Amino acid sequence: MARIRQADVEEVKSRTNIGDIVGERVALKSAGVGSLKGLCPFHDERSPSFHVRPQVGFYHCFGCGESGDVYSFLRAMDHLSFTEAVERLAARIGYQLHYEDGAPTPETGGRSRLYAAHTAAAEFYRSQLSSPDAQLARQFLGERGFDAGAAAHFGVGYAPQGWSALRDALRSQGFSDEEMVNGGLVSRGQRGVYDRFRGRLVWPIRDVAGQTIGFGARRLFEDDQGPKYLNTPETPIYKKAQVLYGLDLAKKSISRERRVVVVEGYTDVMACHLAGVTGAIASCGTAFGSDHITVLRRVMGDSEGSSGEVVFTFDPDAAGQKAALRAFGDEKRFAAQTYVAVAPEGLDPCDLRLGRGDGAVRALIEAKAPMFEFVMDQRLSTYDLSTVEGRIGALRAAAPIVADIRDSALRPGYTRVLARKLGLDMSEVQPEVDRAARRGSDPAPARERSQHRAPEPGAASEMPVRVTLASLPPALELEKRALMGVLQYGHLLDKQTVDVALGLPMPHPGLEAVRQAVSMQPDLTRPGWTSAAVDATREPYRTLAIELLTADFPAGTERIAQTTATESLRGLRLRALDREKAELLGAMQRLAPASDEFRRVGIALRDIDARRRALIETE
Repeated sequence: MARIRQADVEEVKSRTNIGDIVGERVALKSAGVGSLKGLCPFHDERSPSFHVRPQVGFYHCFGCGESGDVYSFLRAMDHLSFTEAVERLAARIGYQLHYEDGAPTPETGGRSRLYAAHTAAAEFYRSQLSSPDAQLARQFLGERGFDAGAAAHFGVGYAPQGWSALRDALRSQGFSDEEMVNGGLVSRGQRGVYDRFRGRLVWPIRDVAGQTIGFGARRLFEDDQGPKYLNTPETPIYKKAQVLYGLDLAKKSISRERRVVVVEGYTDVMACHLAGVTGAIASCGTAFGSDHITVLRRVMGDSEGSSGEVVFTFDPDAAGQKAALRAFGDEKRFAAQTYVAVAPEGLDPCDLRLGRGDGAVRALIEAKAPMFEFVMDQRLSTYDLSTVEGRIGALRAAAPIVADIRDSALRPGYTRVLARKLGLDMSEVQPEVDRAARRGSDPAPARERSQHRAPEPGAASEMPVRVTLASLPPALELEKRALMGVLQYGHLLDKQTVDVALGLPMPHPGLEAVRQAVSMQPDLTRPGWTSAAVDATREPYRTLAIELLTADFPAGTERIAQTTATESLRGLRLRALDREKAELLGAMQRLAPASDEFRRVGIALRDIDARRRALIETE
């Protein structure tokens, strides 16, 4: 593949706001001037430690240590090559890339080709929905209350009944059979490749950034012997355990309202959105699981201490109850409160909207019940409460649910609710709840504890000790703040002031390594200079440089940040002068008062005092 011209690489990065790119996958909140913070997309966490600095184009997680620029973020999130990451961002901002041979070159990377093929397929299916062959598909939508506008909003299309309609269309656009097979768009048989979806209503499945990565297709014709719903198979860009249908449309609502509604199908998502419940999503061809929760928590900004709601809609039948119990098993992974909404008469959101209107869908969500209450009722329903044995069995089954309620203020009330449902006294129920709470608070299993055991005394470490901000002693606060100010707001500072202050060596080897790397940078207004400084910091101190670049700076506005950084640099110079003066005073005490050396030291002391006054007067 031709190499992209370096000037173009830098230009695309400078024109791209890393906050916008990261924000498509992670709910970011302001963490001070020029800083954003959210839950790390690289590891599971309860409190946000992932920082993004759009001004310097960098991110860093203070929990797991992952860091980089917008290209490294895209590469890690979407498994792209470097060239593919640059090409994607260039296409996003409409920038024409140039390659080393001097000619523009189209995207040729494998994953980029799969994305392009799916975009072309989605457009093909969408165009086919208006064809005469798609009458049954349009009828299916109409009977469920979806008009042409709704179909267009969700990109719904139609796969023709023939064996090669999509294949031929994509071939004409330059896509190879191998690319179509790798993307799950066609299947391979003894006679060659043929369309995977035929004679079906088709929904495009998009990732959180809005790129089509797969399809879900509903059977329409009676002679179709395939499953009722057929999805794209696992491919390099489609991992069903991590994909949520409708998330690209719902993410803004989820982030703004801090509420997500989990439904069971494509038409339910459509019905909810059209009814005004715009935070609705659904899993695609697999049960809602822990990977889906991880994706949602990042979009919601679901951290400890923050408010949020996750509402599950389930059918009241056995399958729905089983799904609810499975979701309850994972609900502790949410910091948000979890709820269950079951429609009257077992109607799903699509049927509810069709029969009773948009208001009924909104009312369904508002009438939600706490998940632990729903699960408690499900547990109790399996026991005969008319017998002593049944009541005791039900108590033992339901007590752990009450004991696990995260809000301690709710537990006494639900203990009374459980006692009332069982027809028992509080004196009989409370001890069982307490015992369940004690069992639930046991420490981690022995195997898990052993994995976190401290190393034996004297054991050799295979990795160099990582120096972090947290490991720096408090006495180095001034040096730390000065370097943070320059790395984060160097473009606002006087270059001569920076050069003079950072010409002074620092007492800590990590800070000294960062100081040297920053001092090497000739232009603090050039885009990308901070990344160059980080790259120039020698190991094992590069992590410290990244943290100095991304940590919260103590300032509320850019003007205050500029002032604070300048004062910190001045503070370094003043302290250096004070140290120099102290050394000269000590030397003077050892000299004869009438000696030439004594007079030279005296002149030097007066010079230091004059320089110190000049520095103070510039404040």
